Amino acid sequence: MLELIEQFNLVAAFWMTIKLTFFGGIGALVIGTIVAVFRLSPVKILNGIGTAYVTLIRNTPLTLIIVFTSLGLWGQLGIEPATRGSENFIPTLNFRLAILGLAVYHAAFVCEALRSGVNTIPVGQAEAARSIGLTFPQSMRQIILPQAFRGAITPLGNVLIALTKNTTVASAIGVAEASLAMKNMIEFRPDVMVSVFLVIAIGFVILTLPVGLIVSYFSSRLAVRR
Repeated sequence: MLELIEQFNLVAAFWMTIKLTFFGGIGALVIGTIVAVFRLSPVKILNGIGTAYVTLIRNTPLTLIIVFTSLGLWGQLGIEPATRGSENFIPTLNFRLAILGLAVYHAAFVCEALRSGVNTIPVGQAEAARSIGLTFPQSMRQIILPQAFRGAITPLGNVLIALTKNTTVASAIGVAEASLAMKNMIEFRPDVMVSVFLVIAIGFVILTLPVGLIVSYFSSRLAVRR
């Protein structure tokens, strides 16, 4: 296994997986929170936009979204989230487009996780917020969302674990992460295919297992007692 790790630079491949997970997770959290506020909004048009986003994105294959960021946003619309002419233009472009695709896709699941957190909050708290004169944005920011995040720690952790594994789709647009390294290993070292699958599986377990343990810890520590 050590030979495979050194020969195909698996450390760099899994480092790319970590970067995709980190930045994709931040993007998904930001977009997902905005969409969740839209879905909970009493304004019908905002509610409709949030519902349409979740329905459309959640039922679209992630591979299609990732490929669209490259062929659609960059190839057809000319959107380039990287500096043309720079030394690593294509790798940087593909990396940022992959993050965009991962963030947009997983934001739909973050939204639903937050909605499940909102459902743990007694209705009386929202009514109390309105009775003291808080507007919808104020009640969301000061009362609803802080409790929703605490109540949604476990589903948000599950989304993060799924995001970690789904980074393998980024290889569809040439991002050199773990699954692309696995493809190269299978192509050039078919004699050790079992070891190839084993080393990739162990790598993902090492990445996701701590996340599960941390989520379980904070879920029990920060759970809202009622």
